[in-house]
Amino acid sequence: MKTLIFGAAGQLGYELMRRGEALNLAIQGVDLPQIDITEMAQIIKIVADCRPLLVINAAAYTNVDGAESEPELAMAINRDGPANIARVCAENKIPLIHISTDYVFDGKKGSSYCETDPVSPIGVYGRSKAEGESAVRSELNEHIILRTAWLYGSHGHNFVKTILKLACEKEEIRVVSDQYGSPTSAADLAETILSISNIIRQRTATDWGTYHYCGRGIISWYEFALAIVDMCRYKRDVKTERVEPIKTADYPTKVKRPPYSALDCSLINKHFGISTKTWQNSLAITVHELLSSSAAKPED
Repeated sequence: MKTLIFGAAGQLGYELMRRGEALNLAIQGVDLPQIDITEMAQIIKIVADCRPLLVINAAAYTNVDGAESEPELAMAINRDGPANIARVCAENKIPLIHISTDYVFDGKKGSSYCETDPVSPIGVYGRSKAEGESAVRSELNEHIILRTAWLYGSHGHNFVKTILKLACEKEEIRVVSDQYGSPTSAADLAETILSISNIIRQRTATDWGTYHYCGRGIISWYEFALAIVDMCRYKRDVKTERVEPIKTADYPTKVKRPPYSALDCSLINKHFGISTKTWQNSLAITVHELLSSSAAKPED
């Protein structure tokens, strides 16, 4: 099944392309500057040229703080772009898998969010992603919206690579300890998306709708950083002697983050037979890959 991937240069898109090519799948990836998803004419052309049977949208504006300074750009990419893609997919009868985020929730529930919980974003980024979801739903029936959280991988900028870099430079790292969620490997998410793609190809009817997928286990950013530094010690000399927990109030940012944004992933298992992987095992795989290659200079 020919698959077209928007956002192929991002950390998720990179893993989708890498795994798709390893499996010898018929995939084509596009990203800036080749294509701008806010431009409808460009989407129409690439879909006409590629003639895919499935589209995956992994393109997004992901700078949470930057979205507060560039709300128009964030909305254009995260709301209008998915609307454009979904509209073209509807006109061509092509199913769409669209990637969203835990930031559509405000984090005040105090327990893991289900797909049916009402969205209540607390910043421009979360609002843009929530409105992108709504746009996809209104434009196209045959869609899967896949929400994920705390994404990291061997490609691009992310928390894991930042902490690995700091571990080699600083004696003390201070990390927020009162925000909780579930770290998710981009490789695991890509594997899940490709599994769903295969199910879509094989089934005469698919359970379209919204699903959650993230790593198994709920931890704080502090606990996540501590695990990254400890894993780093096995591969190289680490300068960091202390990982210091701090409160969100002691680390001011332009926008509030959800204090508890864990996602309940039971529905994706029920409908597609997909089980989540423990964040510890997936993190170990990524850290090993980063520190065993030139990519280990983490902020590439």
